[in-house]
Amino acid sequence: MARGYGLTMADDGQNGKKGGVLGDLVKAESMIQLALMLPAGCLIGALAGTWLDKHFHTGWMAVAGILLGAAAGFIQIYRTASRYMKRDH
Repeated sequence: MARGYGLTMADDGQNGKKGGVLGDLVKAESMIQLALMLPAGCLIGALAGTWLDKHFHTGWMAVAGILLGAAAGFIQIYRTASRYMKRDH
């Protein structure tokens, strides 16, 4: 128990070794993040661009929003993947 707070540490079944069940869950969560970043960025960019198109009566901002969202998604994928690669070393 953690000093009187009634909290216990998660047991990953490895007794201090790297990995284990908890480590596998963290890796799976990171992979799910990678899979969702690009579509989420594109969707948010498309929604923002569509709103701007309606607000300013234009027709090109939705496409620009999709492209900016895709760029933001790729940047986040790169950052997450590089963090993941650093942890493995």
